[in-house]
Amino acid sequence: MTLELTIGSRRIGAAHPPLVIAEIGINHEGSFEKAIRMVNDAAAAGCECVKFQCHVVDDEMIPNDVVPGNTTETIWDIMVRCALGEHDERRLKKYVEDKGLLYLSTPFSRAAADRLEGFGVPAYKIGSGECNNYPLIEHIAGFGKPVILSTGMNDVTSVQPAVDILRARGVPFALLHCTSMYPTPPSFIRLGAMAQLAESFPDAVVGFSDHSLGNYACFGAVALGAAILEKHFTSDKTWPGPDVPISMDPADLGDLVLGSRVVHAARGGAKTILPEEQPTIDFAYACVVTTSDVGPGEPLTASNTWVKRPGTGEIKARHYKDVLGRTAARPLPRNSQVAWADLA
Repeated sequence: MTLELTIGSRRIGAAHPPLVIAEIGINHEGSFEKAIRMVNDAAAAGCECVKFQCHVVDDEMIPNDVVPGNTTETIWDIMVRCALGEHDERRLKKYVEDKGLLYLSTPFSRAAADRLEGFGVPAYKIGSGECNNYPLIEHIAGFGKPVILSTGMNDVTSVQPAVDILRARGVPFALLHCTSMYPTPPSFIRLGAMAQLAESFPDAVVGFSDHSLGNYACFGAVALGAAILEKHFTSDKTWPGPDVPISMDPADLGDLVLGSRVVHAARGGAKTILPEEQPTIDFAYACVVTTSDVGPGEPLTASNTWVKRPGTGEIKARHYKDVLGRTAARPLPRNSQVAWADLA
């Protein structure tokens, strides 16, 4: 049986096109109207799932002056400004689901997780910063719902306890390889880490959370088996916000959705000859033909026999040397496709 998990009615795994998650996050900068526009734009681009971040700031952090690497503002000030209230988040979830999209949100605290559980979310996305926050993971796993866990800033050793918690609770889970650099240079993306996660945790659906520029890394990840793709999204790259510079816009998102499905459809298979290739075989293969008239009893030689298109003859080019030296059993005019019955 193919390994997969289900969120809502969406089955996720190698047998299905990758789930593309448009990570709106805090790109709305605290504006409900901006959030709605991004939902609409993601839906119009063909995306199935949008994700937000749930911040109950007092339960998430103490006042601090730490400045993230992708901004000049303290993380405290950013979150105070960008956190949506519970009422708006509930309205947002309803709006998303009324449009037929999956709603996901990352809780950054116990209170945020409880809020989302009160909304009846179908699953939980846990960010890289919480990958080794084992008390929070234990709390979220207690809800018994599927978990998508990003693993940036962690290695297999620190991911292991988180996986142990999810396994102990019987929670279906996915692990997303991620590099927490904004943007991530290509040489630091390390798509090979997905194979390491799959080998280390064979019961995990594996995917990729991307902070690089462009869609190339995501397409490569799909070719290597990613079942989930997550990437920051904004309606307008001129909007303010610490994550906007690394975010997709609607055109990028549409390209990612389409391209990931194409690459998924193209991967796998084996080197065999398809029945659907027969029309091309009929004109493209070469067959053994006479290049001059050959009389009965006359040997076929390199001077009177060669290989030419189309491929509709009985003796294909690969058997050319098997024909040389054989004698004709009947008259063979020039440009005759030679059959085995034509040879004595």
